[in-house]
Amino acid sequence: MSENKEAIFDESGGKFLTFICGDREYGIQIMEAREVVKMMEIDPVPQTPDFMKGIINLRGRIIPVIDLRQKFNLREYEKTAESCILVTDIKGKLTGAVIDQLVGVVTIEEKEFEESPDLGANINTEFIRGIAKLEKRVIIILNMKKVLSNEELIEPRQEKAS
Repeated sequence: MSENKEAIFDESGGKFLTFICGDREYGIQIMEAREVVKMMEIDPVPQTPDFMKGIINLRGRIIPVIDLRQKFNLREYEKTAESCILVTDIKGKLTGAVIDQLVGVVTIEEKEFEESPDLGANINTEFIRGIAKLEKRVIIILNMKKVLSNEELIEPRQEKAS
């Protein structure tokens, strides 16, 4: 078993939070998920990438929010009653991600997990940790550190010395 696969299962105990975005089911390690909140008004922030929807005020904390559909270059769609914001905690930094629908927590056995497949030189799979193959489901396990790797979303801004 590879170091990456071993780390995923040691860290999460095989538990993943799964959700729908587009027509696919995705999962993240359970300890990366902080909470799921219903859709709320997202205040836009100027001069940010298109996938950066803006910020929300969640119980007094300002949290940046991205749209996973846009980040993954999926077609736009109207938000529904099932749409929500998945708040993640990566390196102590809270970030929200707009998702289509929460599925729930699933336990994945190591034998059901396959590391990120090589889809060819022109296909970017850096966001994908692996694929879980369950009885009637295929779940794409995301590497949220890579999904949220934009410095302005993860790293605190460094103040310039005067």
